[in-house]
Amino acid sequence: MILNLQQAPTNPVSTLLNSSEWIFAGCEIFHIVGFAVSIGTIAVVDFSLMGLEFKAKSAPRLLKDTAPWTLIALAVVLMAGFVLFLSDPLHYLYNSSFRVKMVSLLLAIVFNYTVHRKVAMSGNTSPAINMLVGAVSLALWLCVVASGLFIAFVDG
Repeated sequence: MILNLQQAPTNPVSTLLNSSEWIFAGCEIFHIVGFAVSIGTIAVVDFSLMGLEFKAKSAPRLLKDTAPWTLIALAVVLMAGFVLFLSDPLHYLYNSSFRVKMVSLLLAIVFNYTVHRKVAMSGNTSPAINMLVGAVSLALWLCVVASGLFIAFVDG
């Protein structure tokens, strides 16, 4: 069954978001700033795990210091993202980049709050494990951002 995206049912949120370019843009700003903060705080810990930066503070200390900011920023990202999704749900559901972004986001969040957190908090794993966990984390978040950027350029 093929749905005509031009005749998709509207909802109050889509009507509001699509009635003004400023409302959609404002929501997009919250989404992007939230991603910048959340991925930035996660990357700080990743770089520490990989031994590339922040040698004055250990990974466990950095994780404790950044955890509230990461969680708040992820909440903002998810809320703003859901509102943006409601602007044109069928467009997003049929967009392959959006689907890649959602799978990547789920994997990145699960990885961040399981493996990444355990390794970062232990502080005594091998440098090879630290490097691997930091690199996988960065790769997952990079995939989220890259696929999100391509949503605008992919039709199906």
